[in-house]
Amino acid sequence: MNTAEHNEDREIKVKIRLDFKGQARPGRFLFGGKPVDRVAEEVREQQVALFRNVPMQGLHIDDIDMSIEVYTVWDDVANSEIAYAPVILTITAENVEDLLRFIVREDFRKIEVVEPGRMVLCRNDMERLLFKMHEEMKDYINHLERKYNLR
Repeated sequence: MNTAEHNEDREIKVKIRLDFKGQARPGRFLFGGKPVDRVAEEVREQQVALFRNVPMQGLHIDDIDMSIEVYTVWDDVANSEIAYAPVILTITAENVEDLLRFIVREDFRKIEVVEPGRMVLCRNDMERLLFKMHEEMKDYINHLERKYNLR
């Protein structure tokens, strides 16, 4: 069995860090809005609920670690404080292309490949990976255009 055939039978295990953003929302009437750290925690909880409950083809989420503390930074552009709530997902994927949906996310921060220690991509695998990257980036750009009404 050659290396390319061996890779097709082997799953890929990774740890992916996503940092979910929370921005202050203006309060209504006399009451103040939620603190930015609480908004970030709520966004993280919503996303984690989706990861737990919505199956994704080609992927299995082995573990979800929400133990990292929420942190805040000052955003010079928005001239306000922004909080980020990190989560680390341990994922087993059937192939590299299935991981791209996490890599192109705005909240993606880091990836660590746990297994395999070495992987060889044949020409066809590389072409599929590059095409999938193109598709994911097109989808992401379309999403941003809809979000900011650029179309």
